[in-house]
Amino acid sequence: MSQQLDQMLTDSTAKNLSLAQSLEALVDRELESRNQRSIERRFKLSRLHSMPSIDTFSFNHHKSRLQLKPRILRLLDLDFLHNGTSVCLIGNPGVGKTYLAKIIAWRACQANQRVLFTTAMDMLNHLLASQVDHSLIRKLKIYTEPSLLVVDELGYLSLDQQTSNLFYQVISTRHSHKRSTLITTNTAFSDWGNILYNTTIATAIADRLVENSEIFLLAGESLRKGNKSQPSSE
Repeated sequence: MSQQLDQMLTDSTAKNLSLAQSLEALVDRELESRNQRSIERRFKLSRLHSMPSIDTFSFNHHKSRLQLKPRILRLLDLDFLHNGTSVCLIGNPGVGKTYLAKIIAWRACQANQRVLFTTAMDMLNHLLASQVDHSLIRKLKIYTEPSLLVVDELGYLSLDQQTSNLFYQVISTRHSHKRSTLITTNTAFSDWGNILYNTTIATAIADRLVENSEIFLLAGESLRKGNKSQPSSE
């Protein structure tokens, strides 16, 4: 407000605004500035490193995208966050799962929501290391408290008992607090027993995700092959 005061006084004089109108305009500028700074802070903490737009997502790449288009666009309304709904993007490597996840995550940042983007292995290695210095409870909050947690690349590497248990703790806590988790994976739910330590843990995690979730199956060939119709971070 202090930075805008002189210009506002000049504008108010030129437009013959009342004192109340001038103050209202000054406050509006302050609120706009604060909101912009908050969005910038959300983006920095999200670890996204890019701000992709749905306009750059090629729905024509495969018929499955066209069929899913209405549902994908509804995700950008962010109602799923308010309902604590999780999202699972399933498909082969290179079909755009990560890119779409980042589009949704950036949209949530723009809505001033707390967002965190991480790969499954980065998150689990971080939590695994925290057990050494007995900071696990504090580190778990990093992944359980954001309004939207994006866990990328689940299924690229198999998890042992310890990391599977840590993954369960994250998902279970977020589920009980009705916080949305977005997962990208190249593995169908029926095969999660092959990437998690055993079918018991796999079933427990899948049940919590499926109970209140939107599931998207992205088909088609990898966008890395031939001409790329859009950027892809997978």
